[in-house]
Amino acid sequence: MKLKELTKAEEQMMHRFWEMGRTTVKAIVEQMPEPKPAINTVSTIVRSLADKKYVGFKQVGRGYEYFPIVEKAVYRKQFMSRMMSTYFQDSFKDLVSFFAKENKIKPEELDELIQEVKQDLKNENEQS
Repeated sequence: MKLKELTKAEEQMMHRFWEMGRTTVKAIVEQMPEPKPAINTVSTIVRSLADKKYVGFKQVGRGYEYFPIVEKAVYRKQFMSRMMSTYFQDSFKDLVSFFAKENKIKPEELDELIQEVKQDLKNENEQS
């Protein structure tokens, strides 16, 4: 399933949903740092997320309770695929090289990472 791209504000709001689970717009605003945004602003972003099928909702009394539909892992996978395609021409090697250089990762840390990935892939194959 191809997810619609989120704005920065929508993505930040999704992180709230992934942290909070089922919640209301009012509860989201209460959790936000000062200066708190207007409830109408948050409500608009939440409705946009519902329109894009990232969150669902259920009427509770006179208000609505919202909940994430898209799991964080699913979004992260698509986000990373888009980033890799856009900035690294679909080259995993270029992506890893970039992060290794930017974060000054030591060769032994890279070796350790390679071993972890190999083990994860082996475990995945055994489960299949």
